[in-house]
Amino acid sequence: MENCNLLHALSLTNVEVGTERETFFVNQLSYAHSVEYAKQGDFVIDRKYTIEVGGASKDGKQIANADNAFIAADDIEYALGNKIPLWLFGFLY
Repeated sequence: MENCNLLHALSLTNVEVGTERETFFVNQLSYAHSVEYAKQGDFVIDRKYTIEVGGASKDGKQIANADNAFIAADDIEYALGNKIPLWLFGFLY
């Protein structure tokens, strides 16, 4: 799936929130950027930025040793350190 709305329309059960977050993230960035799976974290953007997608309590353990690493976090209002609100990526589309 590349669209969160399709996840909900076609799912026979509740959609996992982690799947929905990652689908939203990829949908917003893949329009103008290269998005690849990462060995560390969830995705690598333009072969430069490592991104871990999660909720407000997501820490940086998965990306601790990665360069240019950030957390795209749901349920936060503003950025702090390397943690960026997931909703802000919606402005990239």
